Amino acid sequence: MAACMRRICGSGLLKSNHGIVLQQVNKFSSSSSWTRSQKALCTTAGILTGGAAALWYTLDRSVQAADLILHPPENHWPHSGLLSTFDHASLRRGYEVYKQVCAACHSMQYIRFRELIGVTHTEDEVKAEAAECMVEDGPDDAGNMFKRPGKPADSFPSPYPNENAARAANNGAYPPDLSYITAARHGGEDYVFALLTGYSEAPAGVTLQEGQHYNPYFMGGAIGMAQAIYNESAEFGDGTPASASQIAKDVSAFLRWCSEPEHDERKKTGFKALLMLTVFTAISIYWKRHVWSSLKSEKILYVPRKKL
Repeated sequence: MAACMRRICGSGLLKSNHGIVLQQVNKFSSSSSWTRSQKALCTTAGILTGGAAALWYTLDRSVQAADLILHPPENHWPHSGLLSTFDHASLRRGYEVYKQVCAACHSMQYIRFRELIGVTHTEDEVKAEAAECMVEDGPDDAGNMFKRPGKPADSFPSPYPNENAARAANNGAYPPDLSYITAARHGGEDYVFALLTGYSEAPAGVTLQEGQHYNPYFMGGAIGMAQAIYNESAEFGDGTPASASQIAKDVSAFLRWCSEPEHDERKKTGFKALLMLTVFTAISIYWKRHVWSSLKSEKILYVPRKKL
């Protein structure tokens, strides 16, 4: 007990009689046990969290492996970097591909011409592009609908008046709207690129109905859309050679932009936020060290009173 008392006195916990010594010992023991319990709780929580993450990853992979679909390979895109932005020349070519090839069957009703300003076209160019389309408007003073040249505020025109007309023109298949197609498909722009360039002959054992084509990247393999991308199937205004892979790449990037038009601005804002947080963190660390420097460098000693 005397040794225990001297050890506690040396640490500065004891100030008077034996009763206080026992009280301080109990407090010290309970504090240590609470710390061990806290560590055990944190360890258990970490193990459970890691196990749940591993289970989720395993189940996700097992479900994907069971799909009747070939998952698209991951490609390196100019906008895939942490601080990378879209290649706007590629976006302009992608719009040309959509206009020349895709717009014959697919709509983009959630994209307006004015969104192209400053991204792929100038304001005058966008006005000219919109004016090429005849848009139904009205009613007029007589209650009749009429056609007028498009305006930048108008959406991209749809090739069909309704879904039934679209199905009737495509053997019952409905061409999906492409406004958010890369956000709605697993793989995003990788899926679109693989789908456009992945047509092949049906393997043995696969039976296709009339009007269907084989594409391993489409669910089930049988797709109603015929291959639309070939070499020189589109013409680029900037003179870029229109190979099949170049056409598919540009239109995939354009469709990714349509799904996420705020992409570039979001990354710019994120970079500014990270820069500000870095500066504020450095200032906070310096201020904390300045405020606590006197207490951190202070040394407290217990000097026992000499017996008389």
